Amino acid sequence: MKVRIMDTTLRDGHQSLMATRLKTEDMLPLCADLDKVGFHSLEVWGGATFDSALRFLNEDPWERLRAFRRALPNSKLQMLFRGQNVLGYRHYADDVVSEFVRLSLKNGIDIIRVFDALNDMRNIESSVKAIKKWGGHAQGAIVYTVSPLHTTEHFVDTARTMVEMGVDSLCIKDMAGIISPHVAFELVSRLKQEFNLPLAMHSHYSSGMASMAYLKAVEAGVDIIDTALSPLALGTSQPCTESMLAALKGTPYDPELDMGLLAKISTELKKRKDKYPEGKNAYYGVDPHVLASHIPGGMMTNFVSQLGAHADKLPQVIEEVPRVRADLGYPPLVTPSSQIVGSQAVLNVLSGERYKMVSNEVKNYLAGHYGRAPGQIAEDFRKKIIGDTPVIDVRPADLIAPELAGARQEVAPYLEQEEDVLTYVLFPPVALKFLKERQAAKYGIDFNLAANAAKEGYPA
Repeated sequence: MKVRIMDTTLRDGHQSLMATRLKTEDMLPLCADLDKVGFHSLEVWGGATFDSALRFLNEDPWERLRAFRRALPNSKLQMLFRGQNVLGYRHYADDVVSEFVRLSLKNGIDIIRVFDALNDMRNIESSVKAIKKWGGHAQGAIVYTVSPLHTTEHFVDTARTMVEMGVDSLCIKDMAGIISPHVAFELVSRLKQEFNLPLAMHSHYSSGMASMAYLKAVEAGVDIIDTALSPLALGTSQPCTESMLAALKGTPYDPELDMGLLAKISTELKKRKDKYPEGKNAYYGVDPHVLASHIPGGMMTNFVSQLGAHADKLPQVIEEVPRVRADLGYPPLVTPSSQIVGSQAVLNVLSGERYKMVSNEVKNYLAGHYGRAPGQIAEDFRKKIIGDTPVIDVRPADLIAPELAGARQEVAPYLEQEEDVLTYVLFPPVALKFLKERQAAKYGIDFNLAANAAKEGYPA
């Protein structure tokens, strides 16, 4: 059985190795050749690309998606979706989830890979329902991690719930690159035995095991593996497409893709990547410490930023992360739980006393506002942090009122397309700045002058 390749170069490849800084103008020239390769799909959107395009590149992420759709007419386009978190860092109302899915599909996405950071399947119900309603392919992702609670049976049960929801395919999402080859073989075997659905495997090269895990997963019957082209592979990114093709050549699993064409694309990609400081300085090494800490590469980058002048305390923070994770019931370290655990570990180290300072995110997590923790949380610990604050046991989004109508009214003067409302809901301050500057550039408006005039009582 030929294994198929999902190419992550245009999304997770540059997100993992160069902080999602590739501009659309440097990706589009590669698309004509990428479209000819014959990949199962190309991951081009979702994850951190939406936020980064707005925040750092001054690009409209929706226009990027439309540009990809025009440039890749023969390819299936895929995105990563955080369930009730959409592409942000909190839970959003169901109307936001449904509308975001609708417009993602309308603008060119074919496959939406959806996950919840806690594997709380209540948090992907609305997403799966919306994907099916609007005609997309729903791929349910099982977030893989290692803890006393996360057994093969746990992952199979998680998959079963998604299958009952009606997903079209499944994915093992190993965001920290910690799945071992023998576990990959066992888990893929069980999932293929239990469910008659296509199965993808996603991993990162962080610990150095991902290529070996992929090979064992292929032998166990996995249908799709996620890889990146060589300039944006390895390190904290995915295994290398070219290397995996070479390893599978001449076997029944051989994807039979054109290595010459891939070499041409990779040569051009490297030139473009190296124009960026983040690309030129990308780290392709292996960090075996991830096997103990389970810290994805993006978290490590955040730690360096958060610690600033206290960078010498990084080893203490790395040691503290597993302790905080255990206190919180072993959440997998993926957005947003990775930020919740990581930021608290930094606070614990910098304050010199564990939980002397506690983030609002940890308090909300302990009150159930992110969903159901995977494991038991000690009640004395919970009480110490949140006191008598009620702990919710319903789906968190059940407590969130519809958001779109109010947001549309707030941002009405700056709307140019229906997608702008969603951009604003997800990242209000960043989006408002972007929308104002876009309008100012288009119509020659100086919003600072207008605001000052309004304060002085003159018409704005």
